[in-house]
This record gives sequence, structure tokens and C-alpha cells, in this order.
Amino acid sequence: MDSALAALLAELERFGNENDERATDRRARMLNITPDTGEFLTVLIRATHARRVLEVGTSNGYSTLWLVHAVRPLRGHITTLEIALHKAVMAEANFKRAGLQDWITQHVTDARAFLKQQPANSWDLIFLDAERVDYTGYWADLQRVLKPGCLLVVDNAVSHPYEVADFMAMVKQTVGYTTSLVPVGKGEFVVFKEP
Repeated sequence: MDSALAALLAELERFGNENDERATDRRARMLNITPDTGEFLTVLIRATHARRVLEVGTSNGYSTLWLVHAVRPLRGHITTLEIALHKAVMAEANFKRAGLQDWITQHVTDARAFLKQQPANSWDLIFLDAERVDYTGYWADLQRVLKPGCLLVVDNAVSHPYEVADFMAMVKQTVGYTTSLVPVGKGEFVVFKEP
């Protein structure tokens, strides 16, 4: 990773942590991934050669920058979704500061509506880090849009187990998927769609 991006990520990590300690309203929190989660996603993306990556939950763009770092050597692209306009504006500014905006397509939209519009088998990796109670409603479309032989990664599977329990149970009961709960960061639920 180049030093400029590393410095920006360190700055955004500090900002996110300090902001979230002060914020009393959940909507004002950044709720960013941890640096080791960023490293884990980088390994997954590069090992699987995932070039078309969808992120559900941009926040201020911290995780998006990790994803861009991962796909750049593969000449890939990130599409990221955020429903909160104020967070999307912060993220856009951070992408420009990093000089990486050309690698990112941003949408301020509801994830469910976006997923319904996507063609089948259109994403190499999907990173889910949004409102966890909504995930069960996404599952049918996530199955349709994730390419066979590719990965869905769900954040907060250890830190918020009760909020993702129904979704994880639903995925595990679906034929054609292999799963693993990885204790990195806040816990990553990794779902592999069998070819």
C-alpha cells in the first residue's frame, strides 16, 4: 500500500473511532471496519481475482478505500451503496482526497432496490456492512446476483450475533453455499457460492 493511502486510512480510522465514541445517535456513527478486516478483504479479493466488487454500506468510505486498494492490481472496480446522504458526501470527499474516485461508482440508494435491478451473476464479491436487520430481505437477490464460485462477506457477525443470526441460519439452510465464520475484526461471515 502506498504511504499516502496508508496515511489517509490511519486518519479515517482515528476519526471514525473518536466520532463513534462521542456520537449518541447510531446514524451519526461511522461504524467502520477494523484494519485487520481491511487486510482480510484484500487477501480474499486478490486470491479470488474479484474484479467486480459490490459494497453495501459505504459510510464515510473507509472500507471502500480498502476495497479499492485490493482491486487496483486486478484492474477491478468498486460499486458502493449508501442510503445516508451525509455519509455519502463524506465518502465522496475522501475518495477525491485519495485520488481514487475513478475506481469507485457511488450510489445513494436503498440496497434492496439496487439489488433487484442487478443482472444475474453480476458480482464477484459482495461486502455486506449495513443495517443487519435487512439482510434476510436481501437474500433472494444476493443469491441471484452473486456469481457462482464467488464470495459474500458479512461484517459484524461476531460483534452483533443476534442481529445476524436469522440471516446466517437462512444462508446455512440454502443448498449450494458453503460458509465460515472468521474471527477477524468484528467477525466476518464468509459465504461461498458453489460453482
